[in-house]
Amino acid sequence: MLKPYLQGAIRQGTRAASRQFCTQSLSLRLQSLRLKDPSSISLTHTAYRGSINTSQLIRFCSSCSTTDSDITVTMTGKEQIFTYDGKDYKGVTEGKATILVPAEVNDKGQQVFYNPIQQFNRDLSALAIRVYGEEVVERKAAQAAKAAEAAAKRKDKKRRRAAADEGGNRPVKVQVTDDGKAAEATNGSETQPENGVNGTSTEAQEPQATSTVAEVPAKATEAKEGQTEGEDAKAVPEKETAPPRFTILDALSASGLRALRYSHELPFVTSVTANDLTKSAIESMKLNIKHNGLEDKVVTSHDDAIAHMYRRIADDLSNRDRFGNPSKENRYDAIDLDPYGTAAPFLDAAIQAVRDDGGLLAVTCTDGSHWAGHCYAEKCFSLYGGAPVKGLHSHEVGIRLILHALASAGSKYGLTIEPQLSLSIDFYCRVFVKVRKSKDAVNYQGGKTMIMYNCPGCSAWETQPMVRTRAAPKKKEGYFYKHGLSQGPPTDSHCRHCGSSMHIAGPMYSGPLHDPEFIQRILDVLPTVDKSVYQTTSRIEGMLQTALEEYLPGPEPAEDLDPKDKELARVDHYPFFVMPSRLAGTLSTQQPPDDMFRGALKHLGYRVTRSHCRPGSVKTDAPWDTIWFVMQEWVRQKAPVRTEKINSQMPAYKLLGLDKTDNLDTNGNATEVKKADATVEVAAEVEEEAAKEEEEEEEEKTTDVEMKDGSEDKVEQKLSEEALRKTLVFDENLAKLGKRREQRKLVRYQMNPRENWGPMTRAKGA
Repeated sequence: MLKPYLQGAIRQGTRAASRQFCTQSLSLRLQSLRLKDPSSISLTHTAYRGSINTSQLIRFCSSCSTTDSDITVTMTGKEQIFTYDGKDYKGVTEGKATILVPAEVNDKGQQVFYNPIQQFNRDLSALAIRVYGEEVVERKAAQAAKAAEAAAKRKDKKRRRAAADEGGNRPVKVQVTDDGKAAEATNGSETQPENGVNGTSTEAQEPQATSTVAEVPAKATEAKEGQTEGEDAKAVPEKETAPPRFTILDALSASGLRALRYSHELPFVTSVTANDLTKSAIESMKLNIKHNGLEDKVVTSHDDAIAHMYRRIADDLSNRDRFGNPSKENRYDAIDLDPYGTAAPFLDAAIQAVRDDGGLLAVTCTDGSHWAGHCYAEKCFSLYGGAPVKGLHSHEVGIRLILHALASAGSKYGLTIEPQLSLSIDFYCRVFVKVRKSKDAVNYQGGKTMIMYNCPGCSAWETQPMVRTRAAPKKKEGYFYKHGLSQGPPTDSHCRHCGSSMHIAGPMYSGPLHDPEFIQRILDVLPTVDKSVYQTTSRIEGMLQTALEEYLPGPEPAEDLDPKDKELARVDHYPFFVMPSRLAGTLSTQQPPDDMFRGALKHLGYRVTRSHCRPGSVKTDAPWDTIWFVMQEWVRQKAPVRTEKINSQMPAYKLLGLDKTDNLDTNGNATEVKKADATVEVAAEVEEEAAKEEEEEEEEKTTDVEMKDGSEDKVEQKLSEEALRKTLVFDENLAKLGKRREQRKLVRYQMNPRENWGPMTRAKGA
C-alpha cells in the first residue's frame, strides 16, 4: 500500500542531504497522501546519510535504491525504531541530536550510557560554550583582521619600495672588487668587471644578462603603464577568509551525545573530537555520527583520554618557534570532562591541553561521597588535595576542593584558573573555568587558598589563608601586594561558641566561584533559544539567577593599588552559607521563619542572600557572634527551651549560657550551684560589667579623636549594632523587612523528576 504513494511523493522531489527526522511531520505528510495507517510504516534505502527532515527524506529517496535494506526506519506510535545491519535501535532525541540505543536490553545491562537526568548538565554546557565561543570567535576574527591589515601594509610598503627601485631614485652604490678596482652599480644592478674569470672579455655576455634581468621589470612596467587610472583604483578581490578555528574535545564521550549536540547547536564549531577508551563506545559513536550526518565535524578517537591529551601536548612541545616557545596548534579551545566518578586523574593533562590564553575547561565530578561527605576523608585528600567537612555546607566546600585541585594542577606550569561558573547540581558538581598563562596570577594562589576550621557541634567556622597577602607601601608612591607567611590558627582547639572540638578542612580555593558577566551573558541568551531544544531552560534560569545573587562582595582595600592586582588578589570573604533549621536544631528549639531570620540580620545592618546549593540556605556577611545572638533572642522572645533536657555535653549548653548558672555533679548532669559560689560568680560578673562600662566611657572620650583619624565608619558600625541589638523584636515588621520581593517566580532548586533518579549504573561496554 505504501509503495505507490511513496513513489508518487519521491517524483516530486530532488536530491538533498538531511539532518533531523520529524515523526510528526512524516505522519502528517503520509496523512496528506491518504494512507490508512500512517503509524506503522517502513522506509528502506541504501545511501542513508543521517536522520532527516520529512520533505528532505522524500527528495533524498529519489536517488536511493529500495532493493537492498541498509537502514529501515519504523514508526510505531511515538517511538522511532531504526534498523542498521539487522539490529534494531531506538532513537533518543535530546536537543538537536539523536542517539541510537539498542531496542532490547540484554542480560549484560545498559550497552550505551545515557542518563536523562543530566540533560540539565548538557543544556547548560551547550549554552556556556556558546556564550564563551562567540566571544572567542569574535576575538579571533578581530585578531585575524588586524593581522591581515598589517600584512597588507607590509605588502604595500614593499610594492612602493619596488616601484622606487624601478624609477632609479636609489643612490649609486660603489663596490670594491678583489683586484682593488671600484665597480659602480646604479639602482642595485652591479656593473660586471672587464674580464671574466679566465681573463676573457665579458662584453658579449653583458647584453644577454642585462636583457634577461630587465625583461620582467620591463613587462611589469608596460603592464602598469597600460592600465588606466580607473583600473588601478579598483581593489583586488580578496579571497574568502575561512572562519576562525574552534575545536572541542569531548574526552569521555561514551555515546557521543555531547559531541553531537555541540556540533549541531554551535554553528561556530569547526571540529569536535569524541574520545573514548572502549571499543563498543566507539562503534556506537560512529553509528550516531553517521545517523546525524556529522562526519565532517565530529572526529572519533579510540584512545585513553589522558594519553590523547598528553600526546597532543608532546607534539606541541616538540614543535617550537624560533624563540623557543612551544606550538599551540594542538590545543583545544574547550575541553569537556564528564567522567563516571571523579575527574581528578584527568586534570593535569586537561589543563595543559586547553589553550592557555583563556581556554575553557568544563569539569564534572559525580563522586559526591568523596568531596561532599566526611566518611572518606582519606580518599578526598588523595584525589583533590584537601579534606572535606562535616556539615550541611559540605557541597560548597566540595566545589572549592575541586577548584583547588584545578588550580594546583595548573600552577606548576605557570597556569592560573578563572572560575566562570561553579555549581553543585543534584548528585554532581559542574565547574567552568578559563585557563590563562600568567606568572603574576600564579603568585596569588597561596593567598587564594585557605584552611577551614569547622565546628561539627554548632556549624560555626573560621578560615585562614595559606599565604598572607597584604598591601605594602612602595619606595616612591603607591602600594603593592606583599606575600608572606600566614600567622597561626585563628581559633582554639575548641569552638569559642559551643565548646565542641574544631575540625580542619582543606586546603581549598578561596576566590569567587563565579564570574557575574559570564552568568549574565548566559541569562541574556536564554530568551532567544528554542525551548523545544533546551528543555531545562526554566531551571537553568533559576539556578543561574541564584548563583548571580549569592556572591557578597567584601571590603575593598583602602590603599591605592593597581586594579589588576586587586582583581588577582580578590577572595570570597563570606564563602559558606548557614541553615536556620540546623541552628534551631542545635538549640533544640523551633526554627524561626526564614523571613524573620533574614529580617533580624538586616535589622542589625548586614546583608543576606541565598546559596544555589541548598533550599532554605542563607549567606550573610554577619559574624557568628551576631548569628548566635539572633538565635538566642529568638529563643528568649518566641521559642523558649526546656533547659532541663540540655546537659553539659550538648552544644546548646554553652550557647544558651547555661554554663554561667549551672555546675556539674559527679554524673555530669546540670545542678544548681551553691549560694556561696553563686554570690562569688555574681560579684565577679558585676566587677566585669563595671570594668566594661569604664572601658566604654574611655572609648566614648576617644571617639572624636578616632573619627578625625579616619575610623569613623568602624566606630559608627560598632555603636549602631550595639544600639540595634536592643531594638530587635521578632514581629511582622521584622518579617516584612526580610521578605524577598521577586518580580517573577523562578525554578531555583531541583524537584525529584522521577523515582530512583541519580547517577545510574555504568555502561557494560567492551
